[in-house]
Amino acid sequence: MLDSSFFSPRRANAVTRRGFLAASTAVTGGLVAGRFAPAAETSGNAEAALPFRISLAEWSLHSTIFAGKLDNLDFPRAAKQQFGIAAVEYVNQFFKDKAKDTEYLADLAGRAAGEGVENLLIMCDGLGNLGDPDAKARTQAVENHYPWLDAAKRLGCHSIRVNAASKGSFEEQQKLAADGLGRLAEFAAQMDLNVIVENHGGLSSDGEWLSGVMRLVDKPNCGTLPDFGNFYEYDRYKGVEDLMPFAKGVSAKSYDFDADGNEKKIDYRRMLEIVAKAGYRGWIGIEYEGKELPEAEGILATKKLLERIRGELPS
Repeated sequence: MLDSSFFSPRRANAVTRRGFLAASTAVTGGLVAGRFAPAAETSGNAEAALPFRISLAEWSLHSTIFAGKLDNLDFPRAAKQQFGIAAVEYVNQFFKDKAKDTEYLADLAGRAAGEGVENLLIMCDGLGNLGDPDAKARTQAVENHYPWLDAAKRLGCHSIRVNAASKGSFEEQQKLAADGLGRLAEFAAQMDLNVIVENHGGLSSDGEWLSGVMRLVDKPNCGTLPDFGNFYEYDRYKGVEDLMPFAKGVSAKSYDFDADGNEKKIDYRRMLEIVAKAGYRGWIGIEYEGKELPEAEGILATKKLLERIRGELPS
């Protein structure tokens, strides 16, 4: 179990940087001595030879954050010092009123930089349906994402993750989603940012449908974020295979683990072989959603599994 004092909200601790670093070191030392001590991600030239690098999706800590035990501003520090992970994926609902707060974003960017943590993307929810059948509502949904693109740029991210929700027939929803995504991608291109879509419910969890949307959009900065776990009625392995040609990130969803450390619902070796076969060599983000292990232990169990299989894949 992690020391709960590490997860205190931002304004609960007004400490000097020297005091902050000393406290952080003490906490890290306690973890290293424990069962779930993390190993830091490889850096330098050796890192470039890895089949993929491991990042941490903030949703993995959603219960901790909702309980007020971790502030969004401290997420980069937790990723690096608690889990040995040097790249993060934010979730907009954890700082939903801060998209236009330049001081807050500068603070967050500075904290990540201070830890040597790379900001990869912001997962954006609750901003409207980019495939809404109502043209006005669809345009509003597109524009609702603009502040988050600006926030992503300020944080040094490469992308925002969006949803492709719509209504209508299979083909109608493809066209509507492609329209909204295409317009948003055009705006994002001016900022050198990507718009990436996760299989995240509805027809977006159908690999054939979402890959078809990508072909309709046909823009280099519009891609996918294949999630190992969000396919529901669609075969998850075929779904990942469908989406990998457009992938600009990969989400390693995990739930529970057996005695050998393997994910019970998802064949990680098979998944990672699909990812490798597609030629992908980017970040794979841990997104733990299990119930048997506490969040911190689930994150580390997922990391250990990814590292084990990564070591067995061709470099």
